[in-house]
Amino acid sequence: MEPTTRDELLSGAESYAETVPIEVELSNIDWECSERAVRRAGVCIYDRQTEAITIRLTWSAYRAFGWEEFTGTIRHELVHAWEFQQFGESGHGTRFAEKAKELDAPRHCRTFSEARLRLRCSSCDWDARRYRASKAVKNPAKRRCGDCGSRYRVEHSESGRCWRTHAGYLVARRKLGDEW
Repeated sequence: MEPTTRDELLSGAESYAETVPIEVELSNIDWECSERAVRRAGVCIYDRQTEAITIRLTWSAYRAFGWEEFTGTIRHELVHAWEFQQFGESGHGTRFAEKAKELDAPRHCRTFSEARLRLRCSSCDWDARRYRASKAVKNPAKRRCGDCGSRYRVEHSESGRCWRTHAGYLVARRKLGDEW
């Protein structure tokens, strides 16, 4: 049965983790559900001082992927937990890749939400998705394209509104209001 609530997702993830063949002390892991994340399907947080581990799963990613695909995210985060418990650090390097391959866990998750903003080069084809108003989004005139050196412009994906300066950002933000 696929989880239909956040509590069911967390309970299901904990139960599923018990079936994954990885040397992780599951009793030392806390599980949480994120409502805010828009780019990552999950995250494994490690407190170096207490050695506490929290795996935070993203509800909207689960809803986009479904249970079968989302179990890959759970395995992915368990690989991070394994690295933290065994080595005190974790990343997406060779050691991670090898363990992820053993568990058929994805090294990275696919996109599950549309970016609100696009940072685009004014001269070449370079562009990047942005989910929040970063420094480059708020003040694109202070940044240059790494490929060709030209200035950026920012586009609000839903409205198509564009700007190239901080003042333009402020105007767009004010005019879009609740549609931001």
